[in-house]
Amino acid sequence: MIEVLAAFGLAGATGLNAYLPLLIVGLLARYTDLITLQTPWNALENPWVLGVLVILLAIEMTVDKIPAPAADTANDIIQTVIRPAAGAILFAASGNVISEMSPVFAMICGLLMASGVHVAKATVRPAITATTAGIGNPVVSVTEDLVSGATTLIAIILPALMALLVLVVAGVFVWFIVRRRRRRRVAAL
Repeated sequence: MIEVLAAFGLAGATGLNAYLPLLIVGLLARYTDLITLQTPWNALENPWVLGVLVILLAIEMTVDKIPAPAADTANDIIQTVIRPAAGAILFAASGNVISEMSPVFAMICGLLMASGVHVAKATVRPAITATTAGIGNPVVSVTEDLVSGATTLIAIILPALMALLVLVVAGVFVWFIVRRRRRRRVAAL
């Protein structure tokens, strides 16, 4: 059960930032004994793959922090495909989970988890952009990156805490969405 929670945590972290969890998992698998990736997922440990992830992470982090609404929207549109795919990869790469379930089912679980987090993020970000004229984007983006990185590390190092963290993050996103809808209803009256 703990491995499943860790897999959901890894997939959820990619919903906020696709490349940071992939990079953390690849680095930890390459340089520590904290995680072992089976074939074909051990490709994440390859120095070339790690280098490409560093470049993609730098691009995403730069674009995501630009206070221009068009840049943020374009990034979220591009990431609508990439984040769920990264979630599917990390869920499936969690070796103990695969041995207990179908690899296709594991990838679908990861895809759905990452998609859910990404949709919540993509729903909340335009409201933040609109209410702060884009100035809040860098602050929110850094927070998302920190949560994504921390979630990834917790999923690997302390998977038992992952259930609590996933519930808290999901609760915060639901709270933002409900609050936004209430404000729209009040504004419409």
